[in-house]
Amino acid sequence: AQQPGTPLSDQEYRQFFRSLRAARGASTACLLRALYGCQNPLVQRLDEYENHGVIPEGPICSEVPGTPFFPDFCTFSFYRCTRKRYFIKV
Repeated sequence: AQQPGTPLSDQEYRQFFRSLRAARGASTACLLRALYGCQNPLVQRLDEYENHGVIPEGPICSEVPGTPFFPDFCTFSFYRCTRKRYFIKV
């Protein structure tokens, strides 16, 4: 364990920036979703990529406590975006 106030190691910096890039990428995908909607071909490609080539048809079960079901993947994705909980899975 590092002493409080000391800089991160090279490996810790790589991990730190890797997680920031992932969140920024997720944030960008959410912006595209908000601007163009789920029917946009680019948004659909992102959804397909996230789901191994097939966008799940609803209803969607999720890991979200208290909100386990969504009518479709689009609604689920908007939920993640608005709550900034980008990495919740179905």
